[in-house]
Amino acid sequence: MPRQGTKIRTVMEAIRTRIAARTYPPDARLPSVRALAKNMQVSVSTVVEAYDRLAAEGVIGARAGSGFYVLGHAAPLALAHIGPPRERDVDPLWVSRQSLEAADAMPKPGCGWLPASWMDVDGLRSALRAVARADGAVLADYACPLGLPALRELLARRMAAVGIEVPAEQIMLTDSGTQALDMVCRFLLEPGDTVLVDDPCYFNFQALLRAHRVQVVGVAYTPQGPDIAAFAACLQQHAPRLYITNSGIHNPTGGTLSASTAHRLLQLAEQAGMVVVEDDIFADFEVQPAPRLAAFDGLARVIHIGSFSKTVSASLRCGYIAARADWIDSLVDLKIATSFSGGFLAAQVVRTVLTQSGYRKHLEALRARLARERDRAVERLGALGITPWLVPRAGMFLWCRLPDGIDAARLARASLQEGVVLAPGNVFSPSLSARNLMRFNVSQLTDSRVFDVLAQALHQMRTAP
Repeated sequence: MPRQGTKIRTVMEAIRTRIAARTYPPDARLPSVRALAKNMQVSVSTVVEAYDRLAAEGVIGARAGSGFYVLGHAAPLALAHIGPPRERDVDPLWVSRQSLEAADAMPKPGCGWLPASWMDVDGLRSALRAVARADGAVLADYACPLGLPALRELLARRMAAVGIEVPAEQIMLTDSGTQALDMVCRFLLEPGDTVLVDDPCYFNFQALLRAHRVQVVGVAYTPQGPDIAAFAACLQQHAPRLYITNSGIHNPTGGTLSASTAHRLLQLAEQAGMVVVEDDIFADFEVQPAPRLAAFDGLARVIHIGSFSKTVSASLRCGYIAARADWIDSLVDLKIATSFSGGFLAAQVVRTVLTQSGYRKHLEALRARLARERDRAVERLGALGITPWLVPRAGMFLWCRLPDGIDAARLARASLQEGVVLAPGNVFSPSLSARNLMRFNVSQLTDSRVFDVLAQALHQMRTAP
Protein backbone atom coordinates (compact mmCIF):
# COMPACT_ATOMS: atom_id res chain seq x y z
CA MET A 1 0.00 0.00 0.00
CA PRO A 2 1.46 3.45 -0.95
CA ARG A 3 2.66 5.50 1.99
CA GLN A 4 1.02 8.81 2.88
CA GLY A 5 3.94 10.85 1.52
CA THR A 6 3.70 9.05 -1.82
CA LYS A 7 -0.03 9.74 -2.04
CA ILE A 8 0.53 13.43 -1.29
CA ARG A 9 3.13 13.67 -4.08
CA THR A 10 0.73 11.89 -6.45
CA VAL A 11 -2.00 14.46 -5.78
CA MET A 12 0.46 17.35 -6.16
CA GLU A 13 1.73 15.99 -9.48
CA ALA A 14 -1.83 15.53 -10.76
CA ILE A 15 -2.59 19.19 -10.02
CA ARG A 16 0.67 20.38 -11.61
CA THR A 17 -0.06 18.29 -14.72
CA ARG A 18 -3.53 19.80 -15.10
CA ILE A 19 -2.12 23.29 -14.70
CA ALA A 20 0.59 22.57 -17.31
CA ALA A 21 -2.07 21.25 -19.68
CA ARG A 22 -4.13 24.41 -18.99
CA THR A 23 -7.01 22.29 -17.79
CA TYR A 24 -6.76 24.56 -14.76
CA PRO A 25 -5.90 28.05 -16.15
CA PRO A 26 -4.94 31.03 -13.95
CA ASP A 27 -7.69 31.97 -11.47
CA ALA A 28 -9.43 28.62 -12.01
CA ARG A 29 -11.03 27.22 -8.86
CA LEU A 30 -9.66 23.79 -7.97
CA PRO A 31 -11.96 20.92 -6.97
CA SER A 32 -13.03 20.93 -3.36
CA VAL A 33 -10.94 18.87 -0.98
CA ARG A 34 -13.69 16.27 -0.59
CA ALA A 35 -14.40 16.08 -4.33
CA LEU A 36 -10.75 15.54 -5.25
CA ALA A 37 -10.27 13.01 -2.44
CA LYS A 38 -13.20 11.00 -3.77
CA ASN A 39 -12.03 11.30 -7.39
CA MET A 40 -8.47 10.20 -6.62
CA GLN A 41 -9.50 7.68 -3.97
CA VAL A 42 -7.35 9.19 -1.23
CA SER A 43 -8.13 10.61 2.18
CA VAL A 44 -9.28 14.18 2.75
CA SER A 45 -6.19 14.81 4.86
CA THR A 46 -3.98 13.78 1.93
CA VAL A 47 -5.58 16.37 -0.34
CA VAL A 48 -5.43 19.05 2.38
CA GLU A 49 -1.70 18.46 2.79
CA ALA A 50 -1.12 18.44 -0.99
CA TYR A 51 -3.01 21.73 -1.40
CA ASP A 52 -1.13 23.28 1.52
CA ARG A 53 2.24 22.30 -0.01
CA LEU A 54 1.27 23.66 -3.43
CA ALA A 55 0.13 26.88 -1.75
CA ALA A 56 3.49 27.13 0.03
CA GLU A 57 5.20 26.80 -3.38
CA GLY A 58 3.06 29.64 -4.78
CA VAL A 59 1.36 27.38 -7.32
CA ILE A 60 -2.13 27.79 -5.84
CA GLY A 61 -3.68 30.06 -3.23
CA ALA A 62 -6.58 29.88 -0.77
CA ARG A 63 -9.46 32.33 -0.74
CA ALA A 64 -11.42 32.53 2.50
CA GLY A 65 -14.73 30.71 2.20
CA SER A 66 -14.19 29.95 -1.48
CA GLY A 67 -11.47 27.30 -1.83
CA PHE A 68 -8.18 27.04 -3.69
CA TYR A 69 -7.36 28.80 -6.99
CA VAL A 70 -4.52 28.63 -9.52
CA LEU A 71 -2.04 31.51 -9.16
CA GLY A 72 0.22 33.22 -11.67
CA HIS A 73 0.23 33.28 -15.45
CA ALA A 74 -0.71 30.42 -17.74
CA ALA A 75 1.94 27.71 -17.71
CA PRO A 76 3.86 27.06 -20.93
CA LEU A 77 1.83 24.65 -23.04
CA ALA A 78 2.87 21.03 -22.38
CA LEU A 79 1.31 18.88 -25.12
CA ALA A 80 2.31 15.62 -23.46
CA HIS A 81 0.02 16.47 -20.53
CA ILE A 82 -3.07 17.20 -22.63
CA GLY A 83 -5.69 14.51 -23.14
CA PRO A 84 -6.09 11.17 -21.38
CA PRO A 85 -2.92 9.82 -19.76
CA ARG A 86 -0.91 7.50 -22.02
CA GLU A 87 2.08 5.28 -21.46
CA ARG A 88 5.11 6.80 -23.12
CA ASP A 89 5.34 3.86 -25.54
CA VAL A 90 1.96 4.75 -27.09
CA ASP A 91 2.22 8.53 -26.98
CA PRO A 92 2.22 9.97 -30.54
CA LEU A 93 4.78 12.65 -29.71
CA TRP A 94 7.25 10.17 -28.22
CA VAL A 95 6.88 7.65 -31.07
CA SER A 96 7.43 10.43 -33.63
CA ARG A 97 10.61 11.43 -31.82
CA GLN A 98 11.93 7.87 -31.88
CA SER A 99 11.47 7.63 -35.65
CA LEU A 100 12.88 11.11 -36.40
CA GLU A 101 15.88 10.77 -34.08
CA ALA A 102 16.83 7.19 -35.01
CA ALA A 103 20.23 6.75 -36.63
CA ASP A 104 20.21 6.25 -40.40
CA ALA A 105 21.35 2.63 -40.05
CA MET A 106 18.66 1.83 -37.47
CA PRO A 107 15.70 -0.17 -38.90
CA LYS A 108 12.45 1.75 -38.36
CA PRO A 109 9.47 -0.17 -39.72
CA GLY A 110 7.31 1.98 -37.45
CA CYS A 111 8.01 5.20 -39.35
CA GLY A 112 5.71 6.67 -41.99
CA TRP A 113 8.06 7.42 -44.88
CA LEU A 114 10.14 5.69 -47.54
CA PRO A 115 13.88 5.12 -47.15
CA ALA A 116 15.93 7.85 -48.86
CA SER A 117 17.28 5.19 -51.25
CA TRP A 118 13.73 4.64 -52.54
CA MET A 119 13.18 8.29 -53.44
CA ASP A 120 13.81 9.86 -56.86
CA VAL A 121 17.05 11.51 -55.75
CA ASP A 122 18.33 11.85 -59.33
CA GLY A 123 15.14 13.67 -60.28
CA LEU A 124 15.56 15.96 -57.28
CA ARG A 125 19.13 16.79 -58.23
CA SER A 126 18.05 17.55 -61.79
CA ALA A 127 15.25 19.81 -60.53
CA LEU A 128 17.57 21.62 -58.14
CA ARG A 129 20.04 22.33 -60.96
CA ALA A 130 17.24 23.64 -63.16
CA VAL A 131 15.85 25.89 -60.42
CA ALA A 132 19.34 27.17 -59.58
CA ARG A 133 19.43 28.70 -63.07
CA ALA A 134 16.06 30.45 -62.59
CA ASP A 135 15.41 34.13 -62.14
CA GLY A 136 16.82 35.61 -58.94
CA ALA A 137 13.34 36.23 -57.55
CA VAL A 138 12.75 32.48 -57.35
CA LEU A 139 15.87 32.08 -55.25
CA ALA A 140 15.48 35.10 -53.00
CA ASP A 141 11.94 36.54 -52.91
CA TYR A 142 8.74 35.89 -51.02
CA ALA A 143 6.03 34.20 -53.05
CA CYS A 144 2.57 35.70 -53.49
CA PRO A 145 0.20 34.73 -50.64
CA LEU A 146 -1.49 31.89 -52.53
CA GLY A 147 1.87 30.49 -53.62
CA LEU A 148 3.55 29.72 -56.95
CA PRO A 149 0.85 30.01 -59.66
CA ALA A 150 2.38 27.33 -61.88
CA LEU A 151 2.31 24.73 -59.09
CA ARG A 152 -1.27 25.64 -58.16
CA GLU A 153 -2.34 25.22 -61.77
CA LEU A 154 -0.62 21.83 -61.87
CA LEU A 155 -2.37 20.81 -58.65
CA ALA A 156 -5.74 21.82 -60.11
CA ARG A 157 -5.11 19.49 -63.08
CA ARG A 158 -4.00 16.66 -60.79
CA MET A 159 -7.12 17.05 -58.63
CA ALA A 160 -9.33 17.04 -61.72
CA ALA A 161 -7.95 13.59 -62.51
CA VAL A 162 -9.62 12.24 -59.34
CA GLY A 163 -12.84 14.19 -59.88
CA ILE A 164 -12.12 17.31 -57.80
CA GLU A 165 -12.97 20.37 -59.86
CA VAL A 166 -11.20 23.37 -58.36
CA PRO A 167 -9.61 26.44 -59.96
CA ALA A 168 -6.05 27.39 -59.09
CA GLU A 169 -7.39 30.46 -57.25
CA GLN A 170 -8.96 28.14 -54.66
CA ILE A 171 -5.68 26.41 -53.89
CA MET A 172 -3.23 27.86 -51.37
CA LEU A 173 0.28 26.49 -50.89
CA THR A 174 1.60 25.87 -47.38
CA ASP A 175 4.93 24.86 -45.92
CA SER A 176 3.76 21.28 -45.33
CA GLY A 177 0.70 19.08 -45.00
CA THR A 178 0.93 19.47 -41.24
CA GLN A 179 0.92 23.25 -41.57
CA ALA A 180 -2.09 22.96 -43.87
CA LEU A 181 -4.02 21.05 -41.20
CA ASP A 182 -2.82 23.41 -38.47
CA MET A 183 -4.08 26.42 -40.43
CA VAL A 184 -7.47 24.77 -41.01
CA CYS A 185 -7.72 24.07 -37.27
CA ARG A 186 -6.79 27.68 -36.45
CA PHE A 187 -9.42 28.82 -38.93
CA LEU A 188 -12.32 26.68 -37.74
CA LEU A 189 -11.73 25.56 -34.15
CA GLU A 190 -11.91 27.04 -30.68
CA PRO A 191 -10.57 25.35 -27.52
CA GLY A 192 -13.17 22.92 -26.24
CA ASP A 193 -14.62 22.09 -29.67
CA THR A 194 -14.99 18.42 -30.58
CA VAL A 195 -13.17 16.88 -33.55
CA LEU A 196 -13.98 13.47 -34.98
CA VAL A 197 -11.16 11.25 -36.27
CA ASP A 198 -10.94 7.66 -37.40
CA ASP A 199 -10.07 4.99 -34.85
CA PRO A 200 -7.35 4.15 -35.75
CA CYS A 201 -6.01 7.31 -37.42
CA TYR A 202 -2.68 8.92 -38.31
CA PHE A 203 -1.18 9.58 -34.90
CA ASN A 204 -0.01 13.12 -35.58
CA PHE A 205 -3.64 14.16 -36.12
CA GLN A 206 -4.07 13.50 -32.41
CA ALA A 207 -0.85 15.29 -31.45
CA LEU A 208 -1.75 18.38 -33.49
CA LEU A 209 -5.27 18.49 -32.08
CA ARG A 210 -3.82 18.51 -28.57
CA ALA A 211 -2.12 21.80 -29.43
CA HIS A 212 -5.52 23.24 -30.33
CA ARG A 213 -6.94 22.06 -27.00
CA VAL A 214 -9.96 20.36 -28.49
CA GLN A 215 -11.82 17.18 -27.57
CA VAL A 216 -10.87 14.27 -29.84
CA VAL A 217 -13.43 11.52 -30.47
CA GLY A 218 -12.64 8.40 -32.50
CA VAL A 219 -15.05 6.53 -34.75
CA ALA A 220 -14.34 2.92 -35.67
CA TYR A 221 -12.79 2.48 -39.11
CA THR A 222 -13.70 -0.41 -41.42
CA PRO A 223 -12.08 -1.58 -44.69
CA GLN A 224 -14.62 0.63 -46.56
CA GLY A 225 -14.28 3.74 -44.41
CA PRO A 226 -15.72 4.84 -41.06
CA ASP A 227 -18.45 2.71 -39.53
CA ILE A 228 -21.48 4.73 -40.63
CA ALA A 229 -23.71 3.71 -37.71
CA ALA A 230 -20.98 4.69 -35.25
CA PHE A 231 -20.35 7.89 -37.22
CA ALA A 232 -24.02 8.89 -36.97
CA ALA A 233 -24.05 8.13 -33.24
CA CYS A 234 -20.94 10.31 -32.70
CA LEU A 235 -22.56 13.21 -34.53
CA GLN A 236 -25.66 12.88 -32.38
CA GLN A 237 -23.77 12.58 -29.10
CA HIS A 238 -20.82 14.95 -29.55
CA ALA A 239 -21.83 17.52 -32.25
CA PRO A 240 -18.26 17.68 -33.65
CA ARG A 241 -17.06 20.74 -35.55
CA LEU A 242 -14.69 18.80 -37.81
CA TYR A 243 -14.04 15.30 -39.12
CA ILE A 244 -10.45 14.63 -40.21
CA THR A 245 -9.57 11.59 -42.32
CA ASN A 246 -7.29 10.29 -45.08
CA SER A 247 -8.65 10.07 -48.59
CA GLY A 248 -7.17 7.56 -50.99
CA ILE A 249 -5.07 5.21 -48.90
CA HIS A 250 -5.92 5.28 -45.20
CA ASN A 251 -3.21 5.58 -42.57
CA PRO A 252 -2.62 3.23 -40.75
CA THR A 253 -4.97 0.55 -42.12
CA GLY A 254 -4.37 0.85 -45.87
CA GLY A 255 -8.14 0.74 -46.41
CA THR A 256 -9.94 2.72 -49.11
CA LEU A 257 -13.19 4.62 -48.84
CA SER A 258 -16.11 3.08 -50.75
CA ALA A 259 -18.42 5.29 -52.82
CA SER A 260 -21.50 4.28 -50.81
CA THR A 261 -19.78 5.09 -47.50
CA ALA A 262 -18.60 8.43 -48.89
CA HIS A 263 -22.11 9.43 -49.98
CA ARG A 264 -23.68 8.48 -46.66
CA LEU A 265 -20.91 10.21 -44.70
CA LEU A 266 -21.45 13.46 -46.58
CA GLN A 267 -25.19 13.29 -46.05
CA LEU A 268 -24.65 12.97 -42.32
CA ALA A 269 -22.05 15.77 -42.30
CA GLU A 270 -24.45 18.11 -44.09
CA GLN A 271 -27.29 17.32 -41.69
CA ALA A 272 -24.96 17.99 -38.74
CA GLY A 273 -23.41 21.14 -40.21
CA MET A 274 -19.94 19.59 -39.85
CA VAL A 275 -16.84 20.34 -41.94
CA VAL A 276 -14.73 17.49 -43.32
CA VAL A 277 -10.96 17.67 -43.85
CA GLU A 278 -9.46 14.99 -46.08
CA ASP A 279 -5.70 14.53 -46.24
CA ASP A 280 -4.62 13.21 -49.64
CA ILE A 281 -0.92 12.76 -48.92
CA PHE A 282 -0.74 9.23 -50.37
CA ALA A 283 -2.41 9.99 -53.71
CA ASP A 284 0.61 9.10 -55.85
CA PHE A 285 0.86 5.62 -54.36
CA GLU A 286 -2.57 4.61 -55.68
CA VAL A 287 -2.89 2.15 -58.54
CA GLN A 288 -6.60 2.92 -59.00
CA PRO A 289 -7.96 6.17 -57.52
CA ALA A 290 -10.34 5.74 -54.59
CA PRO A 291 -13.37 8.02 -54.16
CA ARG A 292 -12.61 11.51 -52.86
CA LEU A 293 -15.02 13.24 -50.54
CA ALA A 294 -14.10 16.59 -52.10
CA ALA A 295 -15.14 15.25 -55.52
CA PHE A 296 -18.60 14.24 -54.32
CA ASP A 297 -19.03 17.39 -52.24
CA GLY A 298 -17.63 19.97 -54.67
CA LEU A 299 -15.68 21.58 -51.80
CA ALA A 300 -18.90 22.86 -50.23
CA ARG A 301 -18.03 21.56 -46.77
CA VAL A 302 -14.95 19.44 -47.54
CA ILE A 303 -11.44 20.89 -47.31
CA HIS A 304 -8.82 18.98 -49.28
CA ILE A 305 -5.18 19.07 -48.14
CA GLY A 306 -1.95 17.31 -49.06
CA SER A 307 1.79 17.50 -49.51
CA PHE A 308 4.70 15.90 -51.34
CA SER A 309 6.83 14.64 -48.47
CA LYS A 310 6.11 10.95 -49.12
CA THR A 311 6.91 10.74 -52.82
CA VAL A 312 9.08 13.79 -53.69
CA SER A 313 11.04 14.81 -50.59
CA ALA A 314 10.48 15.30 -46.88
CA SER A 315 13.24 17.94 -46.95
CA LEU A 316 11.23 20.11 -49.34
CA ARG A 317 8.45 21.40 -47.10
CA CYS A 318 5.55 22.08 -49.43
CA GLY A 319 1.85 21.36 -49.00
CA TYR A 320 -1.49 22.79 -50.05
CA ILE A 321 -5.10 23.51 -49.10
CA ALA A 322 -8.02 23.41 -51.57
CA ALA A 323 -11.27 24.89 -50.28
CA ARG A 324 -14.22 27.07 -51.22
CA ALA A 325 -13.32 30.57 -52.37
CA ASP A 326 -14.44 32.56 -49.31
CA TRP A 327 -12.55 30.21 -46.99
CA ILE A 328 -9.38 30.45 -49.06
CA ASP A 329 -9.60 34.24 -48.87
CA SER A 330 -9.71 34.08 -45.07
CA LEU A 331 -6.97 31.44 -44.96
CA VAL A 332 -4.71 33.75 -46.97
CA ASP A 333 -5.10 36.38 -44.25
CA LEU A 334 -4.29 33.75 -41.63
CA LYS A 335 -1.22 32.67 -43.58
CA ILE A 336 0.05 36.25 -43.76
CA ALA A 337 -0.56 36.70 -40.04
CA THR A 338 1.23 33.50 -38.99
CA SER A 339 3.99 32.99 -41.57
CA PHE A 340 3.75 36.15 -43.71
CA SER A 341 4.28 34.24 -46.95
CA GLY A 342 5.79 31.13 -48.44
CA GLY A 343 8.81 30.90 -50.68
CA PHE A 344 9.18 30.26 -54.37
CA LEU A 345 12.09 27.88 -53.99
CA ALA A 346 10.55 24.71 -52.55
CA ALA A 347 7.40 25.13 -54.68
CA GLN A 348 9.43 25.57 -57.86
CA VAL A 349 11.54 22.48 -57.13
CA VAL A 350 8.41 20.42 -56.42
CA ARG A 351 6.76 21.61 -59.63
CA THR A 352 9.88 20.80 -61.63
CA VAL A 353 10.06 17.27 -60.20
CA LEU A 354 6.37 16.62 -60.83
CA THR A 355 6.58 17.71 -64.47
CA GLN A 356 9.74 15.78 -65.35
CA SER A 357 9.15 12.61 -67.37
CA GLY A 358 11.25 10.69 -64.87
CA TYR A 359 8.73 11.21 -62.07
CA ARG A 360 6.03 9.13 -63.75
CA LYS A 361 8.52 6.33 -64.39
CA HIS A 362 9.74 6.57 -60.80
CA LEU A 363 6.17 6.20 -59.48
CA GLU A 364 5.49 3.16 -61.67
CA ALA A 365 8.63 1.48 -60.38
CA LEU A 366 7.86 2.53 -56.81
CA ARG A 367 4.34 1.06 -56.87
CA ALA A 368 5.66 -2.22 -58.25
CA ARG A 369 8.42 -2.32 -55.63
CA LEU A 370 5.97 -1.66 -52.82
CA ALA A 371 3.70 -4.45 -54.10
CA ARG A 372 6.61 -6.92 -54.06
CA GLU A 373 7.70 -5.88 -50.58
CA ARG A 374 4.12 -6.00 -49.34
CA ASP A 375 3.76 -9.62 -50.49
CA ARG A 376 7.12 -10.51 -48.96
CA ALA A 377 6.25 -8.78 -45.68
CA VAL A 378 2.89 -10.57 -45.41
CA GLU A 379 4.68 -13.91 -45.81
CA ARG A 380 7.51 -13.20 -43.37
CA LEU A 381 5.28 -11.61 -40.74
CA GLY A 382 2.81 -14.50 -41.15
CA ALA A 383 5.56 -16.93 -40.24
CA LEU A 384 5.74 -15.13 -36.88
CA GLY A 385 1.97 -15.28 -36.36
CA ILE A 386 1.50 -11.61 -37.33
CA THR A 387 -1.41 -11.26 -39.77
CA PRO A 388 -2.73 -8.25 -41.76
CA TRP A 389 -6.05 -6.68 -40.82
CA LEU A 390 -6.42 -6.37 -44.58
CA VAL A 391 -3.98 -6.59 -47.50
CA PRO A 392 -4.07 -3.11 -49.08
CA ARG A 393 -4.24 -2.53 -52.80
CA ALA A 394 -1.46 0.05 -52.63
CA GLY A 395 0.70 2.09 -50.30
CA MET A 396 3.41 1.31 -47.77
CA PHE A 397 1.47 0.24 -44.67
CA LEU A 398 0.30 -3.06 -43.21
CA TRP A 399 -2.00 -2.83 -40.19
CA CYS A 400 -1.44 -6.15 -38.47
CA ARG A 401 -2.81 -8.27 -35.64
CA LEU A 402 -0.21 -9.71 -33.31
CA PRO A 403 -0.40 -13.25 -31.92
CA ASP A 404 -2.91 -13.75 -29.11
CA GLY A 405 -1.78 -12.35 -25.80
CA ILE A 406 0.97 -10.13 -27.25
CA ASP A 407 0.82 -6.47 -26.24
CA ALA A 408 2.08 -4.18 -29.03
CA ALA A 409 3.55 -1.59 -26.66
CA ARG A 410 5.61 -4.24 -24.86
CA LEU A 411 6.79 -5.63 -28.19
CA ALA A 412 7.77 -2.14 -29.36
CA ARG A 413 9.63 -1.49 -26.11
CA ALA A 414 11.58 -4.77 -26.36
CA SER A 415 12.39 -4.15 -30.03
CA LEU A 416 13.61 -0.61 -29.38
CA GLN A 417 16.13 -2.00 -26.91
CA GLU A 418 17.49 -4.05 -29.82
CA GLY A 419 17.64 -1.05 -32.17
CA VAL A 420 14.34 -1.45 -34.09
CA VAL A 421 11.66 1.28 -34.04
CA LEU A 422 8.08 -0.01 -34.18
CA ALA A 423 4.67 1.71 -34.06
CA PRO A 424 2.28 0.00 -31.61
CA GLY A 425 -1.42 0.13 -32.37
CA ASN A 426 -2.54 2.32 -29.51
CA VAL A 427 -0.42 5.19 -30.88
CA PHE A 428 -3.08 5.39 -33.60
CA SER A 429 -6.16 4.65 -31.48
CA PRO A 430 -7.90 7.51 -29.63
CA SER A 431 -9.80 4.92 -27.58
CA LEU A 432 -6.63 2.90 -26.85
CA SER A 433 -8.41 -0.19 -28.21
CA ALA A 434 -5.61 -1.43 -30.52
CA ARG A 435 -3.17 -2.95 -28.05
CA ASN A 436 -2.95 -6.17 -30.13
CA LEU A 437 -2.30 -4.31 -33.41
CA MET A 438 0.75 -2.73 -34.99
CA ARG A 439 1.51 -0.72 -38.15
CA PHE A 440 4.40 -1.91 -40.32
CA ASN A 441 5.96 0.08 -43.16
CA VAL A 442 6.83 -2.52 -45.80
CA SER A 443 9.51 -0.30 -47.36
CA GLN A 444 11.33 -0.39 -44.01
CA LEU A 445 11.09 -4.18 -43.62
CA THR A 446 13.82 -5.13 -46.08
CA ASP A 447 16.42 -5.53 -43.31
CA SER A 448 16.30 -9.14 -42.03
CA ARG A 449 17.38 -7.88 -38.59
CA VAL A 450 13.80 -6.67 -38.06
CA PHE A 451 12.39 -10.19 -38.29
CA ASP A 452 15.17 -11.60 -36.09
CA VAL A 453 14.40 -9.01 -33.41
CA LEU A 454 10.64 -9.62 -33.70
CA ALA A 455 11.10 -13.39 -33.43
CA GLN A 456 13.33 -13.04 -30.38
CA ALA A 457 11.02 -10.56 -28.65
CA LEU A 458 7.89 -12.64 -29.36
CA HIS A 459 9.58 -15.77 -28.01
CA GLN A 460 10.62 -13.99 -24.81
CA MET A 461 7.12 -12.57 -24.31
CA ARG A 462 5.48 -15.98 -24.81
CA THR A 463 7.82 -17.74 -22.40
CA ALA A 464 8.04 -15.05 -19.73
CA PRO A 465 6.49 -16.11 -16.41
